[in-house]
Amino acid sequence: MELLKAAGVDGGTAVGSGLSEYPQSHPLVRTRRLILDHGFNATAYQILNPGICRWFHPRGDAVVGYVSHGGHRVVAGSPVCAPERLPEVVERFEEDGARQHQSICYFAADERLAAALAARGPWDRLYLGAQPVWDPRGWSEILSGKASLRAQLHRALNKGVEVEEWSGKAALGHPELERCLREWLATRGLPPLHFLVEPETLDRLWDRRIFVASMSGTVVAFLVATPVPRRQGYLIEQNIRGLEAPNGTTELLLDAAMKAAAEEGSRFLTLGLCPLSQRAQIAAPPHPLWIRFLLRWMRAHGRRFYNFDGLDAYKAKFLPHAWEPIYAITSDRRIGPRTLWAITGAFGKMSPFALGFRALGRALRQEARWLSRRLRDPFLGQESPRRR
Repeated sequence: MELLKAAGVDGGTAVGSGLSEYPQSHPLVRTRRLILDHGFNATAYQILNPGICRWFHPRGDAVVGYVSHGGHRVVAGSPVCAPERLPEVVERFEEDGARQHQSICYFAADERLAAALAARGPWDRLYLGAQPVWDPRGWSEILSGKASLRAQLHRALNKGVEVEEWSGKAALGHPELERCLREWLATRGLPPLHFLVEPETLDRLWDRRIFVASMSGTVVAFLVATPVPRRQGYLIEQNIRGLEAPNGTTELLLDAAMKAAAEEGSRFLTLGLCPLSQRAQIAAPPHPLWIRFLLRWMRAHGRRFYNFDGLDAYKAKFLPHAWEPIYAITSDRRIGPRTLWAITGAFGKMSPFALGFRALGRALRQEARWLSRRLRDPFLGQESPRRR
């Protein structure tokens, strides 16, 4: 929280954020205050996003953000509380879930929570992947040592791309940012997802930092950096590229965010989870054969909907200082189909079958549009003149 105070933000109501409309007893205000005091997990601030339920400990010193689906409470990361309170908060939250006949699944849990749960009993966990981590103060050294990354930055700069940081008040619901977001979502292989990949954050910027890329006065991309107070840093929650953004724009936005974080004295920055990444270099817990087969199949054949390897390679090219393992941890005896069903439902806000049908329909429509454009333009696939 010290870094946020240095930036002019305190534990009260964020100036110009819209939170002044709420009383201090409002769940959003209470949640934000607890996050600024105790937020350690990279996803902590995301429990303020739309669609997240919030459970408060009776003492008022802890909050858990979750989504209910399929008889489970799928928790966004970890309880937000003082570290010494974590075991008792987990126990009370589990008891509350049991009264509602709901199992608990912590999604995007880190090693700290995994250790606390392991001390309580046989919680089963699934290795989800790894999150890359940087100390922003070492970014200039990374940049000076990688010519290909510098070339990407110069490519965008040579096209006239300029990056500036906007205030939350200026960015709040800005139509140009909304347009870029719509353009980006239209290129995704899956329908818009929610939970920890919620796209609708532009009306809840509050303590977030927003970096905007423009070209010839037109917004072409933006980045949202979300605070992780107890790690003195940020999660890059969104790095959105519009259709007219030239190559190198997302790299230029990340460069601006890294430099701003370094100037502030931040010690932590992450691009978030890389699903199925093996870069954490740990001995992952053994899983049943059917789960191992499912994960291998997803990585090999799911590229049309989600490019796991491409995302992993993109984040790795920035040479992280470390990769941290990320888990799904459940109170069920074993992670099984019900757990995976609940996780998928938390992200899709629908049954996995419905999400699959929508994704297939979306893919077919995209293929039809691509074929139509290809018939009209035989040079489709080459870089357009506007991006050269």
